[in-house]
Amino acid sequence: MSDIRHTPKAPTRNQALAAGEGIDAHRHDEHQIIYAGSGVLAITTEAGTWFTPGTSAIWVPAGTVHAHRAHGHLDLHLLGVPAEVNPLNLDEPTVIGVGPLLRELIIAYTRDPDDKSEERQRLLEVLLDQLKASPKEPVRLPAANDRRLAAVCRILERNPADGRTLAGLGAAAAVGERTLSRLFKSEFGMTFPQWRTQLRLYHALRMLADGLSVTSVARRCGWSSTSAFIDVFRRAYGYTPGAYHQSG
Repeated sequence: MSDIRHTPKAPTRNQALAAGEGIDAHRHDEHQIIYAGSGVLAITTEAGTWFTPGTSAIWVPAGTVHAHRAHGHLDLHLLGVPAEVNPLNLDEPTVIGVGPLLRELIIAYTRDPDDKSEERQRLLEVLLDQLKASPKEPVRLPAANDRRLAAVCRILERNPADGRTLAGLGAAAAVGERTLSRLFKSEFGMTFPQWRTQLRLYHALRMLADGLSVTSVARRCGWSSTSAFIDVFRRAYGYTPGAYHQSG
């Protein structure tokens, strides 16, 4: 762990990351709110990967070793919060929905990190109140501990369009279907179809951020049709992939 960069105070600033760029593993003694106004942000820890489009932010608790990865051009807004202030009572990274008001508060607060005025402190208090009231979103790809489960996950991570059943994937990894089904529930807290949908949505967001068409993304991620992809995407994020594509 000696090569993990340690920064006591989590930075509050705006930062741009080009597609494919990242920030290596590091940790802070403060909590951090990370909001990407454009592109897709992925935060990875030893427990898994959390990913978010521009309608969400990621809460990273103090002391969490994490790395950032950009998909598409990222306009990052980073906001440090003292460790003793935890309005969400969260001890693991969590994706938080960002409505129009919270979005403007984050942008305004990170605009001038050197501003120490009372007005800006009050802005932070309102921001944290809005954060507390914002919905938490189950947008996470957990990391497998069991080697058999990890082997199956790697197959689909390399090719999310692989349409094999759990039995078929288990045969390729030399593990039974019932064992795999149990492992998905015990380790990830979700069924295999739920996990595969999360994986496909993650890859879909990445591909859309890179400029691929909706039809191409649907095919590459394994949906049976473009309309099926649009339906799943809309239910997950509240808008169509076409609308997301245009906003990026």
